[in-house]
Amino acid sequence: MSDTPQDPLFSSDELPPPPGAFPLNANASLQAALGLFQQHMQEEGFSVHTQKAFASDVRLLGKYLGIGQPIGDIGTKNLNDFLHWLTEERGVPCRPKSYARRVTTLKVFFGWLHEKGVLVIDPANAVIQRTVRSPLPTVPTEADLAKALATAAAWRRGEGDAHGKPDARPHLLLTLLLQTGIKKGEAMAIVPNHIDDSNPVRPILHIRYKNPRLRYKERKLELSPDWLETLAEYLAQYEPPDTLFTCTARNLEYILRDVGEAAGLKPGLLSFENLRWTSALRDFAQKVEQDKIRQKLGLSKVTWRETRAKLAQLHEQQSETHRG
Repeated sequence: MSDTPQDPLFSSDELPPPPGAFPLNANASLQAALGLFQQHMQEEGFSVHTQKAFASDVRLLGKYLGIGQPIGDIGTKNLNDFLHWLTEERGVPCRPKSYARRVTTLKVFFGWLHEKGVLVIDPANAVIQRTVRSPLPTVPTEADLAKALATAAAWRRGEGDAHGKPDARPHLLLTLLLQTGIKKGEAMAIVPNHIDDSNPVRPILHIRYKNPRLRYKERKLELSPDWLETLAEYLAQYEPPDTLFTCTARNLEYILRDVGEAAGLKPGLLSFENLRWTSALRDFAQKVEQDKIRQKLGLSKVTWRETRAKLAQLHEQQSETHRG
């Protein structure tokens, strides 16, 4: 048997990790890191939408740097250059929300690698976070809302509708959104026992989330006592077996669209997003405490900063219109 030493099967950089060690090191490729990051997101209960979006963002980074780039060779300058490429050089519009999410992706992805000890320094920690604000929404005026509410009230009585039958759903939906400013997904998740009418003078809607990571968005929202009357009519008409709204989210959008068209409003003016802004703007104009508005909308303090600035601008616009 020869005493000549043999070359090792693995180089020092390629040695497999010892049992129980995290299966990545700084020499691993962006592609390899992405695979484990996707597994991490699943285990942590990230929503399917977030998982897809974050993975897509990391792949886009791989398209820019090379998907085989060692993660340990990626520095803050690389990430800032990537963000500049997204907004200035890629040739594809980068919407403010997409830009903000991609910055978040970088911070979550590289923060996770740093936390796991794969990277000594987190390159995303010092990433320049540009303020890219989306344009102001176009919200319906009080005159627009009066027309929409009158239309929905007529349909509630069975007047002016092609079906000729009383239908409380459009009025229920429209007044619910104006009073609470909830999102479409939150509306779809309501079940009748989320509505506390034990005090009919001050009914409460409980917004709940099944995902434990989103429990911080849960909140109690006040409803008008009159809304309970519409609710009673709706429940008698539709007899929902589980969730309050028995149709799809798309159908709820169609209901708002149909009310807007029948009221003679501009297409798209009556939408979940615009009514959410309208609800918040009404509170802002009435000088409701700003942190209460933030809590009503279920926003973090960081997100609220931009929302508050936009509400101030919208309020100023409305004030100028009234003065004119």
